[in-house]
Parts: sequence; C-alpha cells; structure tokens
Amino acid sequence: METATVTLNSGYEMPIMGLGTYSLSDEECYNSVTALLDAGGRLIDTAYMYHNETAVGRAIRDSDVPREEIFVITKLYPSQFDDPEAAIQLALDTLDIDYIDMLLLHHPGDGDVEAYLAMEQAVAEGTVHSIGLSNWYIEELEEFLPQVHITPALVQNEIHPYYQEPEVVPYIQSFGITVQGWYPFGGRGHTSELLGDETISAIAETHGVTSAQVILRWNLQRGVVVIPGSSNPDHIRENLDLFGFALTDEEMAQIAALNRDEKHDWY
Repeated sequence: METATVTLNSGYEMPIMGLGTYSLSDEECYNSVTALLDAGGRLIDTAYMYHNETAVGRAIRDSDVPREEIFVITKLYPSQFDDPEAAIQLALDTLDIDYIDMLLLHHPGDGDVEAYLAMEQAVAEGTVHSIGLSNWYIEELEEFLPQVHITPALVQNEIHPYYQEPEVVPYIQSFGITVQGWYPFGGRGHTSELLGDETISAIAETHGVTSAQVILRWNLQRGVVVIPGSSNPDHIRENLDLFGFALTDEEMAQIAALNRDEKHDWY
C-alpha cells in the first residue's frame, strides 16, 4: 500500500490501481488514458478485442510521462491462439510503445497452452516483460499450470462485492500470482445497484468517501489489484484516491457478507 505498487513474481513492479478501457471507443479511450496519466495513474488495461490498443498507444506516446513509468496490460483473444507469434507482433505494432508490460490470454480456448508458450518466448526475447491469464479459475489453473514453464504473474477475473471469489482469490495468491479484478463495480446494468448498496453506502458515509472508493479499497485490502473502467476524468481521479482511509476488519467482514456468487459476465 505504501508504494501503491506490487512486485510481481516476474520481478517487475505494477501499480495496484489503474484504468480498464473495455468498451471505450477510440477518442474516448485516448481521452481517458490521458486523464489517467494526468492524474498520476500509471496502469492501463486494454485488449485486442477492445479494438482500442491504437488509442492507448497514441495517448502514451503523446504524454509527457516516461514510458518506463507506465504499465500496460493487453490480451490475446482465443481467435488468435492458432498463430500466437503473429498475434503478439500485432499487439506490439498496434500499441507501438516499444514493449508490452503484461500480456494475458483473454480466456481459455483451443491452443491456449501453445499460445502461452509463445508468450514465454516473447519474454525471453524481451518484447514482453510479464505474462498471465484472464478468466482462469481453480479447475482451469489445475489443468493449465503443469503444462507451462513460467508461472503466470497475474490472473485477472471478474471480482466485485456480489461475486467475491472467496476460494479462487487465495488459491491464485498461494502460487505467488497477483490477482486483478475486472468489473469492480459489477459491470454494466449492475453498477447502480452495487454503488447504492446500503452496507457499502453506510461505510462510505462513515469515511467521507464514495461507494466506488470503498469497493476499490476493499479490493486492495484483499490484495486484489483494481482496474475500474471510466471515461469521466473526475471519476478517474476519484478511483485513484484510495489512501486517505482504511476499512476496519468489521467493515471488511460486512462487505464479505454481501457475496452472492452472482457472476455478471459469461467468462
């Protein structure tokens, strides 16, 4: 918490909070990444399937922030697994930021092990610094991990107070793998219910912060890195302002009690 970073098992440091760019269109994505960098944020999550890697790269190149201070995550989609070397090169060319800090497989699919082994080769070549997985759970990890050489540095899954993964998160962390949560506010169609939850709202009022900040802080105190999506510069700044308060053990328990095992996306 003190450094606002986590040291990954790959040896690289990654910010513990940043910006998810899912559903952000080209110009919207460019402006959001710019707002994040201007506000001091340094972690950006994108993907081949978001169709906005070009905008992410352009915003980074146009900023005054040194490249080495910025941490960029992108992902290969299963439709790319049949030629992973070409997919990795496409990501490098599209982003055009010299190297990729973290490359993930977007979700399990045919050829995922072979694609991951190609990502391992990219690590050896230095074009990719760290590699990991997205939307892998206990059963998938049990099958996958024995087949690869480099332990994933990151596993990124849907995590929010209504879908907390109480068994999955510690399982992943037991391997020295960092956990990152997407949809921290529940995802589209569910955000207003979650941010309006009485328990979360009451905790927010106690600390003089927003419900969104409470949810993000709850994640951080579980050791879960957060990448909330937003195109609103005020919300982007707010989502980075998580160190002026801490949740008590009782408040953490109150939020834990909200779990419904209610998944909001199919991954």
